[in-house]
Amino acid sequence: MKQPEGKPEGKQEFFSSRWALIIATIGIAVGTGNIWRFSRVVAQNGGGSFLIPWVIFLLIWSVPLIIAEFAIGKSTRYGPVGAISKTAGNKFGWMGAFVVLVSTAIMFYYSVVTGWCLRYFFSAVSGGLFDTQQHFEYWQSFSSGYLPLLFHFISIALVSIVIYRGVTQGIEKVTRLLVPSLLIILLILFVRAITLPDAIEGIKYFFTPKLEIILDYKVWLNALTQNAWDTGAGWGLILTYATYMRQKEDISLNAALIGFGNNSVSIIAGITIFSTVFALSSVDAMQQISQSGPANTGLTFIYLPLLFAKLSTSSLVNGFFASIFFLALFFAATTSLLSMVELSTRTLIDFGLKRRKAIIIVAAAGFVFGIPSALNMNFFSNQDWVWGVGLILSGAFISFSIIKFGVNKFRTEIINGYGSDVKIGKWYNYVIGVLVPIQAVFLISWWLISSISWDPEWWNPFHAENLGTCLLQWGIAIFVFILLNKKIVDNTLRN
Repeated sequence: MKQPEGKPEGKQEFFSSRWALIIATIGIAVGTGNIWRFSRVVAQNGGGSFLIPWVIFLLIWSVPLIIAEFAIGKSTRYGPVGAISKTAGNKFGWMGAFVVLVSTAIMFYYSVVTGWCLRYFFSAVSGGLFDTQQHFEYWQSFSSGYLPLLFHFISIALVSIVIYRGVTQGIEKVTRLLVPSLLIILLILFVRAITLPDAIEGIKYFFTPKLEIILDYKVWLNALTQNAWDTGAGWGLILTYATYMRQKEDISLNAALIGFGNNSVSIIAGITIFSTVFALSSVDAMQQISQSGPANTGLTFIYLPLLFAKLSTSSLVNGFFASIFFLALFFAATTSLLSMVELSTRTLIDFGLKRRKAIIIVAAAGFVFGIPSALNMNFFSNQDWVWGVGLILSGAFISFSIIKFGVNKFRTEIINGYGSDVKIGKWYNYVIGVLVPIQAVFLISWWLISSISWDPEWWNPFHAENLGTCLLQWGIAIFVFILLNKKIVDNTLRN
């Protein structure tokens, strides 16, 4: 089999250093899911019992796929469409197009989420967040109005300006500022949280496993799901940043740093939230953490503001910690959104467009197609469900492309090729070639079959979260991409 050949590197942009690439890629992995979703899922799945399978799946799902994305992006110098075409063969370019669609569709509503975080930061700074004790009504009033549309526009505009400036002057400069700032803020919140009275009870629950819960298969499936959703593995985002990776840089070491760095941030955020809730909640702490609320927003936008108001007797202190929490959330969302916008932009660049024209198209589409999610929570929930589960299929397609290329050849010639500091052994062949596809099949099947139990009309494609809506939207996308496969691939690879 022939090794995939990348683009000529004459006008290729590169990250200025390995650390610049790692920081930017950690920015992909560390998003709102590390802060609001992780703690909720831990609470719903037995605390410390959840952490054991969560770490295992980091090693047999996230890190192998991150390695794969780095290797494919670095070797081909194309975004997902060209990269999968070069790796699996031109007949499978439609798989790359599906990967692009999934991350782009997530971008549309993730910009809305980024706007929520920015709005709550301003609200915390101004003190408006503490003018009420009815935080559910406060959230409902905000989310049902037109303000989310304004903040969605601000978010997509800010990120698009960064992407317009390119890799070194845009992505690299901004992530060098935002990612360390995010970590500093999280550490400040961490220190404050663990010094609260009774914080130790939250930490105990967070780290104490129970055998009967560990043996529950649902805990394992939720742990796999969390890894699939919060590390960025299988999204095509890391693959896109890897196209700007210097040839002499190591793949496997970078992947390990990003995987473990991402999960370390999740641990810090989890300890912070569990400590805060157990210390300050006047009702059942577990109920507070595990409730999802509308579109899984309950803990972050409804319950935590209530707890921040109880942090001390000083409104100034409470406002400070609430402000930096939502600022951290906004930074986390922004660095992830950057990679989604860059993926879409890079896809158009591969089609032959200049970056300036490509980002104008992506920004306009991002704003327009994000409007329904900004104005309607049911539509938001539908898109979150369809494309969140679709990410698992994206990971399976990346694994398939490596299998089609030849797993051992991929490992020895591309992963362990020029620039490799740490050589990957034969274990990788079994993980990426066997375990990842099996995990993808089990996970997609579980989520889709589970949706039948919570929606009697599971076949109805116009319901927010069920089997029917996934099959319809995925089916239309895949049918169109297969139909246009030759044109999509030819237009990508000729540039």
